Amino acid sequence: MTAVLDGRVVVVTGANRGVGRGLALAFGAAGARVVATARDEEAGRAVVEEIRRRGAEATFARCDVTVRADVDAAIDAAVSSYGALDAMVHNAVSVRSSEPHDLSRSPIALWDEHVAVSIRGAYRCAVAAFASLRDRGGALLVLTSPAGINGSATLPFYAGVKGAQRAFVKSLAREWGPQGVRVNGLAPLAATPALERAFAADPAMEDRLGSIVPLRRYGDPEHDIGPAAVFLCSDDARYITGQTLVVSGGRLTSL
Repeated sequence: MTAVLDGRVVVVTGANRGVGRGLALAFGAAGARVVATARDEEAGRAVVEEIRRRGAEATFARCDVTVRADVDAAIDAAVSSYGALDAMVHNAVSVRSSEPHDLSRSPIALWDEHVAVSIRGAYRCAVAAFASLRDRGGALLVLTSPAGINGSATLPFYAGVKGAQRAFVKSLAREWGPQGVRVNGLAPLAATPALERAFAADPAMEDRLGSIVPLRRYGDPEHDIGPAAVFLCSDDARYITGQTLVVSGGRLTSL
């Protein structure tokens, strides 16, 4: 990957595994200075060390996106370590995001957990990062999902919050555009631990999902999803805002 983000500063939430880890590695490969955040400190620091071994700059900040003080501290870590913030990437999801559930019989507490991370977390990241992004003409990128576009019979809470994120992206793009800050979404289908857990909980899902992906494979978080995220946070996408880029191997129908 070319260094299209050379010297830029990027914060990634939920960077300890899965898509978040892949994004953090891809941003590092593109020349960015990466602040990898997660609740799991050991796994998050391991990702930072991997980025550094590849020759890029990175630091870790422990962050629970349901806690505003943690999000503020992550932004502060970026600015204090590297002097600026060019992109805020909200990737974190509930640890229960891949658990199949029946909407009519699921507890409201499960819905609240999804909302706390995906919706309120996006709000906290946006509000905390805005001033720094405005100073740099930067970008906010929200990781949503094809489930938020098509719906999901087995993951209705997850699909619901991911759909809400798309509306959040569109609305915030309109609000922030005049101030030079771009806001976009990225909806990936990737091979991750969360997807593996979903397959384990619903064995029929793997064949069902695989049959509707024209490319007949699941995306690699670093090499398939990462470049799309890098693009949306780079100057190559400087006239793109309010959009959700679907990176799903051509999958167009619902789970």
